[in-house]
Amino acid sequence: MFYISVKTGYTIGYSLSLATLLVATAILSLFRKLHCTRNYIHMHLFMSFILRAASVFIKDAILFNDRDLDSCSEASVGCKAAVVLFQYCVMANFFWLLVEGLYLHTLLAVSFFSERKYFWGYILIGWGVPSTFTTVWTITKIHLEDYGCWETIDSSLLWWILKAPILTSILMNFILFVRIIRILVQKLRPPDVGKSDSRPYSRLTKSTLLLIPLFGVHYTMFAFFPDDFQAEVKMVFELVVGSFQGFVVAILYCFLNGEVQAELRRKWRRWNLKGILGRGPKYQHPSGGSLGATCSTQVSMLTRVSPSARRSSGFQAEDSLV
Repeated sequence: MFYISVKTGYTIGYSLSLATLLVATAILSLFRKLHCTRNYIHMHLFMSFILRAASVFIKDAILFNDRDLDSCSEASVGCKAAVVLFQYCVMANFFWLLVEGLYLHTLLAVSFFSERKYFWGYILIGWGVPSTFTTVWTITKIHLEDYGCWETIDSSLLWWILKAPILTSILMNFILFVRIIRILVQKLRPPDVGKSDSRPYSRLTKSTLLLIPLFGVHYTMFAFFPDDFQAEVKMVFELVVGSFQGFVVAILYCFLNGEVQAELRRKWRRWNLKGILGRGPKYQHPSGGSLGATCSTQVSMLTRVSPSARRSSGFQAEDSLV
């Protein structure tokens, strides 16, 4: 019953995250004014969350297709491939979180740098490093421990091929998190401010709340504990709580982004204006005869107005402007 509840919880979380991440990725991709290095990195982060959610659904469909949630009885190639895909997507998700931290730290610490040159390095870190470690793990599993569907976690040293890079990325993200907090304190603190002024600290709190889900600091809660330490609690935090992280990231870095909201409002006003103009063409494009009659009538009325009346109307216009 506990495992069914956990599976239901993370299925809801990954489904919600998948839907919001797809919408967020479409928004950042379709609007040209939102194309920049920062949003490109956000899109890759969104894609890593999307692939992670998809790999969870694929793995569950292949390994746990029975109602009793038993794993697959025979170790097929598709079963092992689903586990390999899942492990790669999990590691890529951690490394793109690391890329976000590296990019933000570079923005705050380095005055001038080539974003395009750094971007290809970020691509290599986010997608290349996980593929290298996953390939090494797959080859060693084939030659040394080729039994079962590879989904069980035991005391084998081969798991450290996957765990060591992930733990290293978490540790590096935590160090970057502390360094960025220090940089933000220095940048947000005015030169002469008293202790009673709490505005810098409130702004720092908001920035910190944005950085915590970005850097995945909550993963450090159980990352360095043994696998058999409070397995139920660890499963709830890693599976259920972790499944909603993509949803939180999409909300914070797309839907609550002021630049994205301004672009959406501008596009919405333009679409409404086009709809209004399209619904009333006869009022926007009058016929030539009626236009000529209207112009001639206005000219004839102007010619019949006396000079004194025109002067009085001019004075009234000046008074209304004042």
